Amino acid sequence: MAAIALDIGGTKIEGATFRADGQIIDRHRELIGSRTGAAVGQLAVEIASYLMQRAAADGIAVKNIGVCVPGIVHRLQGSVWAPNIPGWDDYPLRDELSAAFPGADVSVDSDRSCSIYGESWLGSAAGCRDAVFVAVGTGIGLGIKVDGSVIHGFGDIAGATGWMALEPPYDHKFDRCGCFEYYASGTGIGENARLLLGELHRDGAVDFGGASTVAEVRAENVFRAYEDDDPIARQVLEKAVQMWGMGAANIISLFNPECLIWGGGVFGPAVRFLDDIRREAAQWAQPVAMEQVKFLAASPDINPILAGAAYIAFHHL
Repeated sequence: MAAIALDIGGTKIEGATFRADGQIIDRHRELIGSRTGAAVGQLAVEIASYLMQRAAADGIAVKNIGVCVPGIVHRLQGSVWAPNIPGWDDYPLRDELSAAFPGADVSVDSDRSCSIYGESWLGSAAGCRDAVFVAVGTGIGLGIKVDGSVIHGFGDIAGATGWMALEPPYDHKFDRCGCFEYYASGTGIGENARLLLGELHRDGAVDFGGASTVAEVRAENVFRAYEDDDPIARQVLEKAVQMWGMGAANIISLFNPECLIWGGGVFGPAVRFLDDIRREAAQWAQPVAMEQVKFLAASPDINPILAGAAYIAFHHL
């Protein structure tokens, strides 16, 4: 038995054909480019169709399709809201895929939920009934599993942890993405470095982690500059570590997980800070829960979100 998994992001759609044991037997990736609205949905159909045809040519039957999206899934209706895909305010994604593949069982969930499904199935959280996946990339989101069940929340918004309140008083710089995300996401790390560099280099010219102008600086440049012991990179990343630690403390105290998994594009290079993050968290968290939890890096061998999309397909979630 096989299933097709689609990971729909803001810039690309990655698809793969999975066996029931988690082995990937085929994969395909396309950039979204300038597509919006229904054109993105059509691209998802095309990728799934391509993978299904290749599976059929090899004598592999595909009955199920699992899809993850970067936003909110209205699970009863099967429609999705994805803010970084224009035209996907209430997009009928499940109906579109079901119509394109009659007889296929189509499951759709958020990338937050799929991250913990994937890590629990094939990654670092295997065997954990209580685990939280902290995805730090462009933004920050959580996949939360409690007592063996993944939490979605009343409006499928559970895990939107970028909005966690970690620093009073409220500042309007948090309006766009929340306090936690402002300081500790990949976007926030790059933006805060640019602000500090701009104060020192009014002409915009810098030599900072491979960037030659302030405007070019992104999170990856901050990590490279940190390797060179740059004081601004240190300042920005020390603030991020503080925020990751405080955020982790709140998660640990609220959910008492056995495993806290750190993944996403920023972890990655930020894995080196896991011990520092744990020390910061230990100052704030409920102490018994803090002693129980394991801090783990996401498995480097899987794409947890894509694996999670396959998992929901196989389990009709």
